[in-house]
Amino acid sequence: MNRAAMLARLANETFDVAIVGGGATGLGCAVDAASRGYRTALVEGGDFANGTSSRSTKLVHGGVRYLAQGNVHLVREALYERSLLLRNAPHIVRSVAFLTPAYRWHEIPYYLTGLKLYDLLAKRDDGFAPSRFVGRNEALDRVPWLRAEDLRGTMEYHDGQFDDARLAVALAQTAADRGAAIANYCVTRSLSKSDSGLRSATVRDEESGATFELRAKVIINACGIFADELRKLDDPSAMPFLALSRGTHVVIEPHAMWSSDAVLVPKTNDGRVVFAIPWHDRLLVGTTDVPADKPVADPQPAGAEIAFLLETISRYSDVTIHAGQIAASWAGLRPLVARRPSSSTARVSREHFVDVSRSGLVTIAGGKWTTYRKMAQDTIDAAIDAGNLPRAPCVTERLALHDAASEIDELVAARPELAQRLHPDFPYTLADAVNGFRTEMARTAGDVLFRRTRIGMLDARATQACLEEVERMRAAEQA
Repeated sequence: MNRAAMLARLANETFDVAIVGGGATGLGCAVDAASRGYRTALVEGGDFANGTSSRSTKLVHGGVRYLAQGNVHLVREALYERSLLLRNAPHIVRSVAFLTPAYRWHEIPYYLTGLKLYDLLAKRDDGFAPSRFVGRNEALDRVPWLRAEDLRGTMEYHDGQFDDARLAVALAQTAADRGAAIANYCVTRSLSKSDSGLRSATVRDEESGATFELRAKVIINACGIFADELRKLDDPSAMPFLALSRGTHVVIEPHAMWSSDAVLVPKTNDGRVVFAIPWHDRLLVGTTDVPADKPVADPQPAGAEIAFLLETISRYSDVTIHAGQIAASWAGLRPLVARRPSSSTARVSREHFVDVSRSGLVTIAGGKWTTYRKMAQDTIDAAIDAGNLPRAPCVTERLALHDAASEIDELVAARPELAQRLHPDFPYTLADAVNGFRTEMARTAGDVLFRRTRIGMLDARATQACLEEVERMRAAEQA
């Protein structure tokens, strides 16, 4: 993806569909629209997946806790989408085993019955193994840090795990492969509509400071936590419909706590669940669910949330973890749709919502990474009507997503020195950084360290150690 060429197209062409927002939902909309044959554009104010979409729990899942809440429809839909993601992006999505510990005998049939229902709602041939009981000794062998005292056994189930930022980049490249014009670091300043019905957005390129008019028959608001702000540009009287929730995660140093299998803590003090998941040879623990007052681009985890996660996991562990053993932490804001007033964001539905304003702005909000494809399908279906576009069927159920492996291999073949690792503790190479700048539209060292690779999300000290070398490569590639 060449950003300069994309900017020229965005400023000079007229599109059928223009999408504002380059997170999971916006990029999914771009793939859907472009693969249907519509002339498609997308602009993102920061980097792709810079916000919520790179700060998830890294799960492709039906939502075990939503099943406990009785939301069978949402679970069934998400499980179907889970199977599609495993098939369409096997280079990014994989199956991982989760163990749910039981410390009272009556918990075993209770948990196992729920997980068997989870299995029944999924497709039989979806690539995920069925749930089963795992005895105490096997469970302790597989998760050595699990608290042994009073452990009666565990229930095993399988869900999907993925790299969220890498999936976002794959979506961007898939959309570009199908003719979409997309660019990051392009902020939408205003919206307008001509007498002929053609809509336009005034967009500012944050790098050059230049502005241009992005013209399309229909504009889609996929701004996530900032969706209400774009709705205000369209209609100053628009009432907000988002309730924001902050989710915090911590990454534990590899020598302190590790297992190849994940653990689901089935009950926290506030009635939710917490996951401890192996991710890039470290243990990821999350998440919290705390109401947030307003959208911010880079939310920070609160000390109380970090303490909550450590205290929660310690109740199920024979290993004591303290704050000094946290290699990294981050927070993301969830754009939940507040259909009914609620004082607890943990009870607000994660289902998505598509709104079409009086002027024809199509807004997609809510949902989660697992259902991004279905969210995009519903959004483009609504955009067809709003923009009076010729009808074309959705084809993304069986659309394989872009794989960058061959691009990395070609770089290393041409320049063997690029096989050198960025940091000895991580598998990422200089080729990953060069490819990020060259073909994945990374513009800063942070884009490479936090989203084209994941070092920034895994180890704060390693990130600092890599920064100078990545900055040097950025300067060489953008010279």
